[in-house]
Amino acid sequence: MIGAFFILGSAATSWKLSFKEKSGLAEKNKGKRTAGQVIANGGVAAISGLLSWLYPEKINLFRLMMAASLASAAADTLSSELGNVYVSKFYNILSFQKDKRGLNGVISMEGTIFGIIGSAIISVIYACGFGWNQSVLWVIISGTIGNISDSILGASLVRRNYLNNDAVNFLNTLIAALASLLIYNLFK
Repeated sequence: MIGAFFILGSAATSWKLSFKEKSGLAEKNKGKRTAGQVIANGGVAAISGLLSWLYPEKINLFRLMMAASLASAAADTLSSELGNVYVSKFYNILSFQKDKRGLNGVISMEGTIFGIIGSAIISVIYACGFGWNQSVLWVIISGTIGNISDSILGASLVRRNYLNNDAVNFLNTLIAALASLLIYNLFK
């Protein structure tokens, strides 16, 4: 799952890179990730993996949380990287007023769909490894919740300089993992 996230993320980041660079939307260093970005996007998954090793009796829960966190990371990356390329109407997630492409907390319908696709890809990989059951839907839902929380945090806290993008990425993956924990406990 983590390999798929990094492949998807790298592909989406490099897709139409010249357009993103000309528009001021490209990641710094042509999308090459820093250690902080890797920890921000993969840290919750790593913690979930460690917890599954430490508490093998809860392995199904921690694998679900790992998948949800990676689904959120994939959703965030695909929605922003591809949404900025293929969409022309952007809205602030808090006010739903038109807003500028590329700003924190700005969403689009198409970008949200790209995000759901990203969550679904991680969910399918999860299902191939651990079985096709209701957890497949839980990963998609949790990943989408994490992605939406990223936009809310971006519009409210990043724009006010209370958080940076790495902190928001860590939090969105944590929120997705916690959402999957809640769903798991509600429906197990």
